[in-house]
Amino acid sequence: MSQTLRDMAVEVLNTADGRSKAALSRAHARVWFAARKSDEALPLGVAQPPMQPARPDRPELLDPRDVPRRRPGSPQGRTALLHAIAHIELNAVDLHWDMIARFPETDMPLGFYDDWVKAADEESKHFNLICDCLETRGSHYGAMPAHAGMWRAAEDTADDILGRLAVVPMVLEARGLDVTPAMIEIFERAGEANAVEALRVIYAEEVGHVAYGSKWFNFLCGRRGLDPQPVFLELVRRYFHSPLKPPFNEEKRAKAGLPPDFYWPLTEPT
Repeated sequence: MSQTLRDMAVEVLNTADGRSKAALSRAHARVWFAARKSDEALPLGVAQPPMQPARPDRPELLDPRDVPRRRPGSPQGRTALLHAIAHIELNAVDLHWDMIARFPETDMPLGFYDDWVKAADEESKHFNLICDCLETRGSHYGAMPAHAGMWRAAEDTADDILGRLAVVPMVLEARGLDVTPAMIEIFERAGEANAVEALRVIYAEEVGHVAYGSKWFNFLCGRRGLDPQPVFLELVRRYFHSPLKPPFNEEKRAKAGLPPDFYWPLTEPT
């Protein structure tokens, strides 16, 4: 009997090594989309995702206040920046598979699962691209400490699919749209073409991930007869523990379905 989609999701979540997690994620995505093309979608199933995904022994995970500051003007600082990006991408792989596994009680169209499998597949590709960049510099993922708070949004929203959609794609991934252009410029100035190419791929594809969040958040609000904008503001204030920080990439946010009245009110402390 073939695995269900949620079985696949839990298998990825329970895989500790980063490269192995990314490879399994991409393999499962191929299986899902091959079945979808044949009009025989895999069963969704029901599985028990872990509250925390498996992680390798390295990197050491520190409180955000204790992670050493990155100074991207130096080669070592740019390596540290790439390491931080790899850590974000690996967490994103898990966040998207957890989205698939976590909420079986909410009946969603198959398109919901198509979107998050595709997003998980792309995040796996992004992790590999950045790991390749690190390895060409004589480093690797795990060589430096990393941020321990990345999974907090998943834990806080484990019982609230609307909260998860609001905080993960529509806040955390939208932040990537704001900061990635400046990171591309850092590596362009340094003449590091492989990092620039990897970051451009990430930047282009992250717009879609934010758009998936916006699409399904609005879908669920419509189903429940809710006004999306005030609901979004309330959920972010509940689950996200600091104000949003401008400047915002308003063009890319709009392309992803995030109008300004969804984020500017959240710049003020509550």
